Amino acid sequence: MKRIHIYLIVILSTILIFSSCATWNRTQKGAAVGTATGGTMGAIIGHATGNTAMGAIIGATVGGTAGAVIGNQMDQQAEEIKKTVPDANVERVGEGIVVEFNSNVLFGFDESSLSNEAKSNLDKLVLVLDSYADTDIELQGHTDSRGSAIYNQNLSEERANVVSEYLAVKGITSSRVVTKGFGEEVPKYENDTADGRMRNRRVEFLITANEKMKADAEKEAAN
Repeated sequence: MKRIHIYLIVILSTILIFSSCATWNRTQKGAAVGTATGGTMGAIIGHATGNTAMGAIIGATVGGTAGAVIGNQMDQQAEEIKKTVPDANVERVGEGIVVEFNSNVLFGFDESSLSNEAKSNLDKLVLVLDSYADTDIELQGHTDSRGSAIYNQNLSEERANVVSEYLAVKGITSSRVVTKGFGEEVPKYENDTADGRMRNRRVEFLITANEKMKADAEKEAAN
């Protein structure tokens, strides 16, 4: 019971950092989280809030002055993605970036093959990803709630893998990329409307600092 209370305190504190401090910029929020969250706590937060992207990014947080350095670089990258890929929804979270493409942009209904429009959008994103090579990319596949849970799980994994394979063909080093499928388990939008279901059929790019960027940020912070 005591451990549960501790988890709840950390979760609520982190949520307050990201939602209540409206006057802070995103770099300051990244620095404020600190190193205490870690991967495990990030996963707990992700499941507790229903936001796997936020949880994964929090799990990769460095925090402190180095986190502020990383946050500043992510600010620049996020702005570049917004300008280069107007069809993507780009959000800065902590020390990372979430780029969201829904199935209306990447896939046809109940399909996992990329459309020509999807390839065009991914080509634009690749240009930015190439310019910021010191980042890791997690691809998260999601579906709406129609169909069986097993089918949706497989479809979400397949879509994330298809995107990963396309990035590799375009020169993104495979060691930078991991894929995960969440099926229908983590909806961000209402599944009782056609628009909500369409938006839940999505692939999210989670962009975080790799070990080199973190080490460089630590050196810069020390100076």
